[in-house]
Formats: sequence, structure tokens, C-alpha cells
Amino acid sequence: MSLVLPVVTARRLRVICAAAVFALGQLTVPAPQLWGADLVGHWPLTGDVQDQSGRGQHGVNRGVMFPRIAGGGRRAAGAFNGLGGHLEIPLKADTLEGSQDFSLAAWVELTNDTTDLPGSIASRFDERRRQGFSLGFVTNTGVTSSQANFRQLEFGIDNGRDEPKWTDHGRPGNALLIFALCVHDGALFAGTCEAGATEAGRVWKLDEKNTWTDLGAPDRCNSVSALATLEGELYAGVSKYRLAGSALAESENLHKGGKVYRYRGGQEWEDCGQLPETEAIGGMVVFGGKLYASSLYKPAGFFRYEGQQTWTPCALPNGKRVEALAVWNGGLYASSYDQAHIFRFDGTDWTDLGQVGPPENTQTYSFAVYRGEMYVGTWATGRVFRYGGETNWIDCGRLGQELEVMGMLVHNGSLYAGSLPLAEVYRYDNAQQWNRLVQLDQTPDVKYRRAWTMAQYRGRLYCGTLPSGRVWSFAAGANVTHDRELQPGWHHLVAARTGNRLRLHVDGRQVAESTAFDPADFELTTDRPLKLGAGSTDFLKGRMYDVKLFRGTLTAREIADLAREPADQ
Repeated sequence: MSLVLPVVTARRLRVICAAAVFALGQLTVPAPQLWGADLVGHWPLTGDVQDQSGRGQHGVNRGVMFPRIAGGGRRAAGAFNGLGGHLEIPLKADTLEGSQDFSLAAWVELTNDTTDLPGSIASRFDERRRQGFSLGFVTNTGVTSSQANFRQLEFGIDNGRDEPKWTDHGRPGNALLIFALCVHDGALFAGTCEAGATEAGRVWKLDEKNTWTDLGAPDRCNSVSALATLEGELYAGVSKYRLAGSALAESENLHKGGKVYRYRGGQEWEDCGQLPETEAIGGMVVFGGKLYASSLYKPAGFFRYEGQQTWTPCALPNGKRVEALAVWNGGLYASSYDQAHIFRFDGTDWTDLGQVGPPENTQTYSFAVYRGEMYVGTWATGRVFRYGGETNWIDCGRLGQELEVMGMLVHNGSLYAGSLPLAEVYRYDNAQQWNRLVQLDQTPDVKYRRAWTMAQYRGRLYCGTLPSGRVWSFAAGANVTHDRELQPGWHHLVAARTGNRLRLHVDGRQVAESTAFDPADFELTTDRPLKLGAGSTDFLKGRMYDVKLFRGTLTAREIADLAREPADQ
């Protein structure tokens, strides 16, 4: 009689070994070798923040909630509230050193809530030295007039290297102003002001080959002033822009705007209706699952899209215009050209958050959320302010001698802002210190030059200008982005530093890869803790489960195996 032994597959061996490690509890013994890379941290996040790798790198809970559900699995995963809740994990010195390869894997829930930003997933970053790595979701709202990124993914490393040169991506069409930038469906879209009598504002697409494609003019007016995406579709707001506001000769095109269009492919645009008594769109954003738009000029107007060609007028704060529109911590925030106030909308009513800065400030222009806090740009002191609660605004310094702060964006761990009158770009270093990087528009014999709006695409920060009408970009450190909107729900994510590339994997499949870099340029040793649910953008809003940190390189098959692990084991 022959003896038949059960077949132990590699996958079953992983489960057996993992169960054995779990049973060892807090004993700091070496973990079994299950992968080609070394497992140096494993936080299941089902009820606690204990490390099950055997290295004893247990976390500190800073407000993450763990439901008491039998059986563990995703249902017992840590819930991050988007309001400050996160985990801090002090890593031992030998966990990640120097310029070695590493991979971080996690199951992360992307919620369907559009009243807050999805936020950061993981980071180990020293902001003062600009050294470390960060991984997170990207939704950039209030980038002057546009929603520049929505539910995308980024992974970056840096060690405070000098900023490289900027790349000139040219002038789409006959653009005078790059009014709007938006990343959608793997491409960068630009809305332009083209001011000639027979011209009109157009939308252009920059593809992976660095070529601009003309997507047509949605309307006859001179500008496409705002772009945003909703439920996987691109929307464009159009305007008759008054160029005298930029100290330029007025456009010979007299057609009024105030409509919103939905992109249908090629050069086809579907009319989604006229905003009542509106000749120019001031800003667009998605909040609470609905698209909102504002009027750039008087009369003041703020509207919610109801589908087809229907726009519902909404309340206004003290009758004032609301312009740039941003989302953060359950509210829709708006700047104003009528006074230097910020207003908060809860879906029904507005709250006045007070004057931003000194009386010399008469307008507010743009928003960014950096390290869990909201920042606002102003005219006419050229200063940025951080919201301190109620009606308190904290001065974060002036951009050189500039007068106006326009597009702001967080890129690879740092906050950047554009300016007027010199169209300069600055990096926020600390306290009230802004470091000038470049002047992007050097058009002679004009009063104002604008670095108007920004977006993050292909691991780079892009910026559009006036009056040269050009698009520029640069990358701080090494970065990779997944430039497509992720659907709400659970996703298995892997961020990997492998040799001279960074890679992103979503649900077991590689979705993006960085350009090549010299590994020796990025030595990431730092004493900062690993943070889960916190980083350079907002705090995570959602749940996280089964976080694994590896030293070395995972194979494609190992990444696919990790993504196939049971949801409720």
C-alpha cells in the first residue's frame, strides 16, 4: 500500500508559514523567507498595529479605529478618518538603508466620498531635508480654476537634490493663456485662451509622446477656463475672458461664454447647458458626487449640475462671487475676487471664514492641501496663508516680491506655487521661507506675467503661463504617477524602487514606471518613522489592511500572488 502525501504548493506554504509567524505573537525572531525579497515589516492592521514580520517594529496608533469583528480580514481593517488619524511606525536603523531597493504592498480602500480628499497612503519623509519616500492618492482641487487631478496615484523619492531644468512643452495652438490643466485617461489636457477675432478657446491633449493634439473648440468664446472630471468623463467650462484684467489689449472675440461641455472624443463636445446670467466660468469642482461651477464675473453665481443641460442656482455667501473651488475635510471651499475671504459650503449654506491676511489683501486665488492642512494664495501681498480654524489665518510668507499667488500644488513631498507679475515658481521650504526656482514667462514689455495653473502628470509638475501661452514641467527627485482615475473600492497597491526605476502596481498589474535615474543619487536613510495614512497631502480617508514592507525586489509573479490573497482570510 503506497502512502500518498498532500501536495504543498508555494501558496499553501505561504499561508502555513504566515500562520506560524502570527502565532509567535510579539517574539522578535527572524521571519521565514517567503519571497525573493526580505520581509522587514508586516502590519495586518486587523485590530491592532503589531508587526508580524518577527522584527518587532510595532506601530503607534494616532486615532485609527479598529472594528471588533470576528475572523479578521478586511472587515476588521483599520479605518482612517481623513481628519488626522494615522499610524506611526518607528523603523529599526537597518530596515531601509541607503539606496537599496524596496517595495511596499498594501490593500487600501478608495472611498466614494467626494467631500474630502482621498489622501496619503504611506510616507517616510523628512520635509526639511526633502529626503525619503511618499505614496498616496492624488486629487488636486482649487488649482486656480480647475480640478487638476482626481483619484490618481503617485509614488516618489527624494534626497534634497538640486532642482533640474524645466522642460518647455511648447505653445498649444495660438494660446495666450494656459487657463486650465487637467489629467484624465492617461493624458494631460489644457484649456486655452486664444483671443483673435476669428479664434476661440480650445482644448489640447498632451500624450505620452509629448505631442499636442487639437481637441477642438467647445464654443465660440475666447477661453476654456476650467476643466474637471466626474464619473470618468471630462468637463470643460468656457468663458469670454477680459484680458484687461491681465493688463493686455481686450480680445476681438466678443462671444460670451458661461457654458459647460462634456468631451465625447475627437473634436466632439456635448453641450451641458448655460449657467444663468454667466459669461465666464470661474472654477469647477466635484463635491458630494455633483459638479459645481462658479461665475468669474458679476453677477455672482454658484451652480450645481443636475444632468443634461440643467444647472441649479445655489446660495451665495453674502452675495459675493466665489471663484476657485476646493474640497477638504467635508466642505467645499471657495475663494473670492470681491474680498480676501474664504467661504465654506456644506452643501446647503455658507460659512464666512474671515479675512485672509492684512487689509491690503483684496482677493483670494488658489488652494492646496499640504501635510493635512489647507493653504490659500492671495492678492495683493503675494503671500500664502494656512487655515488655523474658525477665522484664523496663519502667515506662511511671501513669494519673493511678487503680488499674487496663483496655482499651487504638492509635488513629491513639497508645496509649490506660481506667481504674478513675473510668472515665477517657488517651493515652500519651512515657516515663512519660499525658495524661488524659475521665471517661466519672460515676455518683454508687458505689465503682468502669470504662472496661472498646475497639474501633476507622468511624475512631473506642469505649469501653464500668460502671455506666452506655454506649458512647462519639471520633476523634483524621482517620481512615478498612474494618470488614470481609480474606481472606488478596495485595491491592492505595490510601490517599488527597483534598480534605476520606480514602479506602481495596482491589483497585481504594473500600471506605471518612472524614467531612469541614478540609484546612487537617492540615498534615503532617515530617522523619521514610517507613517501610514499620513504624508505630504491630506490624511487618508478610507481603510487599510495587510501592509508589507520588503527590502529588495519582488517578482511580477510575487506581486500578482499578493494581490490574489483572500479578502476576508
